[in-house]
Amino acid sequence: MPGFSGFQALAPKTKNLVVAGGLSGFVFGVYFYTMRAVGSTDELQVAIDKFESQKQGSE
Repeated sequence: MPGFSGFQALAPKTKNLVVAGGLSGFVFGVYFYTMRAVGSTDELQVAIDKFESQKQGSE
């Protein structure tokens, strides 16, 4: 690949470290993004809960 000529010049151990660092960064990024998304309140769920409480109050 012509775009990776600088990467090809690295030693095999260094290539492995670069790839491992990139993959680790990606995995931790996805993990922290997911934890933030799960921990935050979902506006749709809040609206559903509000609707359900109003529906039960009118019955």
